[in-house]
Amino acid sequence: MSISSESEFIGMQKISEVVALTLKEMRNYAQPGMTTKEVDNFGGALLKQFGAKSAPALSYGFPGWTCISLNNEIAHGIPSGQKVLQEGDLINIDVSAELDGFWADNGGSFVLGQDIHNHLPLVNASKRILRKAIDHIKGGVRIAEIGRLIENEASKSGYKVIKNLTGHGIGRKLHEEPSEIANYYDRLNLKRFKKNSVVAIETFISTNSTIANTMKDGWTLVGNRGGFVTQHEHTIVITDGKPIILTEMNEVWE
Repeated sequence: MSISSESEFIGMQKISEVVALTLKEMRNYAQPGMTTKEVDNFGGALLKQFGAKSAPALSYGFPGWTCISLNNEIAHGIPSGQKVLQEGDLINIDVSAELDGFWADNGGSFVLGQDIHNHLPLVNASKRILRKAIDHIKGGVRIAEIGRLIENEASKSGYKVIKNLTGHGIGRKLHEEPSEIANYYDRLNLKRFKKNSVVAIETFISTNSTIANTMKDGWTLVGNRGGFVTQHEHTIVITDGKPIILTEMNEVWE
């Protein structure tokens, strides 16, 4: 969406703070021995408390309040009572929701407890690359150039990017134009970021894979070449200078 009034900006601030706080609290709540369903129910209770509705459930009938992906799963992991969290797991939680007609999206990968499997370098690379990408976004910048930046920064760190998962416009729906803010340089994408528009910027940084494939459950995504993937995401408002990061209170950069 393009923000054209103070009331629209306030509406986006409110829902962005809801999803940011929910993500932060879910990350803090998760402990070894819990199931992903327990963590999801905790997040769902928070969303209900705020009066917000789960965006993936509302938009696509997703079977959970939030997406929780474990280890080799990239994204869209279904919360389950059979998936038990363990020390050192690589976890991704993606929280998106709707409140009063406004939609926001954010996500973050983290290591549960001690980093016994050495996932932190990948997690930290994703955080760093997202920050650098957001710092370079302003009105008039080509979307493809941000993709080039993300891909180049990943390569410098010894990683790859997932090419068929992208950031997107957001605001009045979960997914709006621009529909594809890719993590690589797409020379055919001539679109530019527009001042006052709202977008969800996300990184998908990978150790091995470049494509996300859907598992038999119809939702969960895994890499075409295995390995691990980290994702970090903020909802932002584009300006003539530095973007306004609406979901900054999720503290994924801490």
